[in-house]
Amino acid sequence: MNLHLETDEDPRTRQFIAEHNALSDAALRTPQFAEDRDAIKALIERQDRLIVPMRRGGWLFDFRQSKDNPLGLWLRLPADQPPLPDATWEPVFDLDAFCGSEGKRWSWRGAVTCPWEPTRVLLMLSDGGSDLVRLLEFDAERKQIVKGGFDTPAARSHATWLSRDEICYFGSIDRFSATRSGWPRVGRRLKRGQRPEDAAIMFEAADEDVYGFNLVIDPALSGASADAGLIDIFIAGHEIGVASAFLTADDGAQRHIDLPKEADFQFNHNHCLWRAKTDERVATGSLVLQSFDPASQALLGPERILFQPGEGQSISQMMLMREWCVFIVSDRLRPRLLVLDLTQPDAEQREIPLPAEMQTAYVRPLHADLHLGDDTLHIVGQGFLQPPTCYRLELSDRSREPEPIFTAAAPSYFDASDMSSELLEAVSEDGTRVAYRLVLPRRWTKGALPVLIYGYGGFDVALSPNYSGVTGRWLEQGGAYVQAYIRGGGEFGPDWYRSAKRQGRDRAFADFVAIARDLVARGYTVPSRIACQGGSNGGLLTGVMLTRYPHDFGAVWCQVPVLDMTRFHLFSAGQAWMDEYGDPETPADREFMLGYSPLHSIRPASEITYPPIYVESSTNDDRVHPSHARRFAARLEEEGHQLLFHEFGLGGHGGDGSSEERAARAAMGYSFLRETIMR
Repeated sequence: MNLHLETDEDPRTRQFIAEHNALSDAALRTPQFAEDRDAIKALIERQDRLIVPMRRGGWLFDFRQSKDNPLGLWLRLPADQPPLPDATWEPVFDLDAFCGSEGKRWSWRGAVTCPWEPTRVLLMLSDGGSDLVRLLEFDAERKQIVKGGFDTPAARSHATWLSRDEICYFGSIDRFSATRSGWPRVGRRLKRGQRPEDAAIMFEAADEDVYGFNLVIDPALSGASADAGLIDIFIAGHEIGVASAFLTADDGAQRHIDLPKEADFQFNHNHCLWRAKTDERVATGSLVLQSFDPASQALLGPERILFQPGEGQSISQMMLMREWCVFIVSDRLRPRLLVLDLTQPDAEQREIPLPAEMQTAYVRPLHADLHLGDDTLHIVGQGFLQPPTCYRLELSDRSREPEPIFTAAAPSYFDASDMSSELLEAVSEDGTRVAYRLVLPRRWTKGALPVLIYGYGGFDVALSPNYSGVTGRWLEQGGAYVQAYIRGGGEFGPDWYRSAKRQGRDRAFADFVAIARDLVARGYTVPSRIACQGGSNGGLLTGVMLTRYPHDFGAVWCQVPVLDMTRFHLFSAGQAWMDEYGDPETPADREFMLGYSPLHSIRPASEITYPPIYVESSTNDDRVHPSHARRFAARLEEEGHQLLFHEFGLGGHGGDGSSEERAARAAMGYSFLRETIMR
């Protein structure tokens, strides 16, 4: 099936992309597209947005894109000044100028902070928005690249500081250094000026693992004696969400830390916090705290269950600070924040009241390294119609009960007056109740409402409401927006996720179409006015909606999709997905995957009429190869169907880029919706 489209350099592939891009440009780059693109670009470049800074040393840091810096500018502000947009922010690193000097496009991915010198960092720069990352040593105090400092080749990579002068570098620089999935396998002790391949090996994950990484904790930074030495923990990720942890001694000897493999876990200098994904030791979804003593034989102390989920509950975020444990419970999709003082052995967790209008919340430490600073947190809450608001939580001040202190709020990006958001439930084909959130525009006609349904439903990823000027523009133009909390996602805990793995995948698809049908049954709209949108695994979801449920949708927006369930594993990143989907080389697995594989489910136009579809991908997407989208588009045309296809040259899997590139990419999709379900 058009296997030449798997080869980027094949002239037939280049011709296919050029011809189809020209067609989609002609169809979608309308005057209204230009208006949307310019409006979205202006939203991205707004300088009056909410700033949630990171502290390094005596400075607060923030990264932003602007009209003058469409790729981005890293800024700093003295830590004693309020981090407001109109403060005297000082440029530290100009990404646009750097790319210009190098003659190459890099995208910002953040910075790895040296705990012993917080303004010494490794800039993480993505090659054109791809998963290939270059680590470049930078002095944020002097605002300059460190001469002769660390500068690693662009590869799937990450690093941890071992000291001021060494890092533990994991990089897929060659086949030996990578797992079969293409992610870093080998950790090396890298010194400045040394080539990664020449550095001494510290850790090795197995080739069949997905990844390896390490964690370094200096107890002295948390007030312990400097004689204790560093705590070095190596983690081998066997599958996505399945891992083992090992304490590493100075001589390289490793001791297994007795944790369930199917658990999310974190460490600080004297505690381990983990969330159970099975009932192997505690009830599924429970949050467990244990003391951690690297000098003891057992390493971990008795298990203390901090939280055991009830119906509709799950852990949405957890964090070990220096002296506090912090976690957020999603309680029927509403956030609850709880904290526990780790310095008091008999302390009970306390709930920190959050404003009632928060549909979702997350916490972030003020300091760039969890083991630095004073356990001050930022709490950011928002909703589809509520702009993000930031509160400060000063946990280290034990003289009073901790409570959120308002610091700043984002401006409104659209007029939400008379708009509404409600949580509803559909009933899937097996009787399971499936939640979704419907956001309604100011004015709409019953039975004719244009609705965009967004879904993902895989890999334990939990969706949550977020305030977006792009969604707001869609609402202002008369569209409604739905976020679908289907099985396969992490919104309701591990069992909700696990039920749609492998042979259970059909449950996610059935849940999603049940939401579309529920909107019709409630009288909001009709199928011809409903569009579905999803990317990556969500692209698989939308591909199935097209081929299995074509009469339930009026348009399909399919982004960076997985569409061929028999060949995804032949591209290295796809090896990591076999635990989620199945192994195409195993006959039983191949059989159930062929049952829904969108590429193999396309029927001739003489038998079925598909709704309009827009498929988008990126040439440099090194996570889901763009051939999935290319071959799906080609196959649809071979069977007599029409579609729109666009392959962007840069952006990688996440659609990254300059402010104008990101705006144009979004505007293309909304132009497609305007030409279909809004007609």
